[in-house]
Formats: sequence, C-alpha cells, structure tokens
Amino acid sequence: MLTIRFDQLGLAPGDRVLDVGAGFGRHVFECARRGADVVAVDYAEDEVVQTRDTLAAMVEAAEIDALRFKGVVRGDATTLPFDDDAFDVVITSEVLEHIQDDVAAIAEMVRVLKPGGAFAATVPAWFPEKINWMLSDEYHAPKSPGGHVRIYSATELKAKLAAAGLDLCGSHRAHALHSPYWWLKCAYGLENTDAKPVKKYHDFLCMLIEKQPSWAEPAERALNPVLGKSVVLYGEKVPPTWSKFGKSSLA
Repeated sequence: MLTIRFDQLGLAPGDRVLDVGAGFGRHVFECARRGADVVAVDYAEDEVVQTRDTLAAMVEAAEIDALRFKGVVRGDATTLPFDDDAFDVVITSEVLEHIQDDVAAIAEMVRVLKPGGAFAATVPAWFPEKINWMLSDEYHAPKSPGGHVRIYSATELKAKLAAAGLDLCGSHRAHALHSPYWWLKCAYGLENTDAKPVKKYHDFLCMLIEKQPSWAEPAERALNPVLGKSVVLYGEKVPPTWSKFGKSSLA
C-alpha cells in the first residue's frame, strides 16, 4: 500500500534514493523496482533487519537488480550519517509525527538532498488524526511510547518544509478508506483484537488490497479530500539547477 505517488515525485531509474524512517520498506521496495539505487534508514532495529532481508530476497528472486540495493542502516533522522547533497531523492512517510525535534529532522533530510533534488513527506492528515486522539489517549504520546507527538495541519508542515529550503510543488491526500479502521481501533481499544467491528473492517481492507475491486479506487479518490488518512507534500531543494516536476502548484 503506497502513499507516495512516484510518478508525481519524478523518480527516474538510477536516482539515488534515501527513505528516512523506512519502516518495513514498502516505499523503498517500489523505488528499487523502478530502478532507483536505494538506501533505507530506520531507528527500529527489527524493521531494519526485516527490510534488509526482504531486499536481499528480492535480489535473489531477480525482482530487483542487485546493484539497486545500496544499504539498510539503523540511524536517527535528526543526525543522518550521510554527506551533504548525497541523494537525488529523499522520502519520509509517517515519520515526522513521531519525532520531537521535527525541525532538526527535516533540516537533515534537506541537507543530504542534492540541489534540485526531489522530496516527499507524508504525515497523518489533521481531521482523521484529531478524531484518533479524541477517541484514545493510548494512540499517542505520552501514553504511547514512540507514538505520535503532534497533529500536523497542512499549513504547519508546508511552513516547516519551506523554511528548511524546499520549494513545494504539489500535495494530495491518501487512504480515505483506512481512516474508519483507526477510528474503530481507537474506540474499541488499540489492544482489543477481538472487537467484531474492528475485525470486520480489517477483513474489508484486506479484501480491497487483495482483490482490488474496480469501485475502490474511484471511491477513495472521491473521499480523500475529506477523509484521506495521510497528507503528502512534494518539493525540491532550492536553489534548483533543474526541475524534476515541471510546472505545477500546491494543491
């Protein structure tokens, strides 16, 4: 389940990509499939190990070229272990809301991005996230260790990205049909795996992913502006020497 639109990002074969907070690797896998040279960073050791193993398995299965797999490392987003201007593309998905010093993390991501390089960040959208926080204290910090520490408005995130040196080039919402699942989880208890409404909605989401019914994409596209669980922002590092995006404006 991808949140970033890689065509909109302008990802090209041979681009050197850094995924900050890669988790279990869903976006970095897609970058590798598209012929990019991928480096993944995450703070959680178990996720680093699993992502590394999955990329190795993809190489073994000839799903990706071995040359595309540049590394998976454990690291802190606020002190990235890379040189300035090292990457053509930097992405970060559902990470910044977990980091106390998000300004420092954004600055580091921009530091390692080449001038003119493409950037994409996703965070939970304000309205669905606000409902989650209202329904459950266990969903977010401080009761949830490592949980979400803030609710972003799109305006706040845009301002922080622009202040770090990014020219913002586009935005959209994603995963509207996933928002009710998290509302149910928060309402019935995050650890309550036996709640029937939660289980039924989870089965519904699994069906959407596995069978991809023809109605699902138009329905989600129609609902995303209001219910989209995530907001995605795209930009490029200024001063640009070239543009991966062409002419566009913030949505």
